[in-house]
Amino acid sequence: MDAMTLLLFAAGLVLLFVGAELLVRGASRLAAAVGLSPLVIGLTVVAYGTSTPELAVTVEAALMGQADISLGNIVGSNIFNVLFILGVSALIVPLVVSQQLVRLDVPIMIGASLLLSLLALDGVISRLEGVLLFAGIVIYTAFAIRQSRRESQHIQEEYAREYGAEKLARRSGHRLLLQIGLIVAGLAALVLGARWLVEGAVAIARAVGLSELVIGLTIVAAGTSLPEVATSILAAVRGERDIAVGNIVGSNIYNILAGLGLAALLAPEGVRVSSAMLRFDIPVMIAVAVACLPIFFTGSSIARWEGGLFFGYYVAYIFYLILGAAQHDALPTFSAVMITFVLPLTVVTLVVVTVRAMRAARHARAQTWDAF
Repeated sequence: MDAMTLLLFAAGLVLLFVGAELLVRGASRLAAAVGLSPLVIGLTVVAYGTSTPELAVTVEAALMGQADISLGNIVGSNIFNVLFILGVSALIVPLVVSQQLVRLDVPIMIGASLLLSLLALDGVISRLEGVLLFAGIVIYTAFAIRQSRRESQHIQEEYAREYGAEKLARRSGHRLLLQIGLIVAGLAALVLGARWLVEGAVAIARAVGLSELVIGLTIVAAGTSLPEVATSILAAVRGERDIAVGNIVGSNIYNILAGLGLAALLAPEGVRVSSAMLRFDIPVMIAVAVACLPIFFTGSSIARWEGGLFFGYYVAYIFYLILGAAQHDALPTFSAVMITFVLPLTVVTLVVVTVRAMRAARHARAQTWDAF
């Protein structure tokens, strides 16, 4: 692997970040100038803007015929977002989870993951299926904007502090042409950065002997998810905990519906799905999405121990991919320990905690009725 390959990969990553930042800045200011509320801007423009690197890389890889990197980036990013980003954020400070996320957005994330699994069973996400996925993000966005008008005052103020009020008032004073210029420059940087990143990732995979699927699931997925890392961890540190969690859930929904949908729609033959992805990585993505529901449900928060659990599972997942890529002798033992002991213990723990939370909620409701 030569220095030019690493330079190409790094330059592509930098351009993705620059492009995403320019796009978010321009779109946020433009949205403020036309009168959108800070909450709507936070839920749509900013949340989707942090996911544009995944979309750009997924579409570019699909157009270049690198299906493993295209789909691996989506699946790997969704796993990384929940296990690593939420795990680290919760380790820093326990995260509050809004009831809307528990009742609506997490089930939609689970549904999108299951839909991806069903569409992938025949080994390809076709153009028609891409239209179906992309239609889903259009419907979800319209619904999110409608729901944002019903948000509590607390969440309204939280998004206003982060994205609106004085910030957007100052920004909206800029000329409209400048905002459009930022958007165009951001899109150009994203397109070029995605191309360089994909070319660099393919070259790295060939040089070190790893498959493009493993590179897509790890290096590319983590690299394109860094905007979410910055957004969620900074939001957690600042106490903007709804933003920290909502950004991740919204990003995962966007990745599947918009990123993969657009990639399948534009690629001449759709996006092909490898048997390895069907057997292991997509089921892991679904399991991670499903695991959010009981963890988010218990006390409407993500405790530090739950964040540690998420982070530990991400380390185990990466370790498994590395052992599998190297065909290491320790792989069967590691798999047996995870399947026989770790996973069942985790399931039992989550069930017990969830049952206790449900009983506590029923007891609280009963006491409320008795008070009346």
